[in-house]
Amino acid sequence: MEQNHGIRRLVLDVMKPHRPSIVDVAIKLSRVKGVSGVNCMLDEVDQDTESLKVVIEGPNIDFDEVSDTLESLGAVIHSIDVVVAGKKIVEDVETPQDR
Repeated sequence: MEQNHGIRRLVLDVMKPHRPSIVDVAIKLSRVKGVSGVNCMLDEVDQDTESLKVVIEGPNIDFDEVSDTLESLGAVIHSIDVVVAGKKIVEDVETPQDR
């Protein structure tokens, strides 16, 4: 039986209203199909919104469901900063161009 190796890690820049809380966002995202863990970090706060860095890991993350879940919470994805897919997670390495 062939195993499905889809998205294993997503790093998203997300903007949301002050409510729901960052705790609620993390809990809702943790319930998405294929998600094993979620890390939500507050990046910036202004009068009406909060910017979050959201890291999601799992064996086969359903991106459409992640997007729909965020939308249902009034949040929007500003950018997709990292996507890792395949049989294993490949960590970023520094190269001379990064210096």
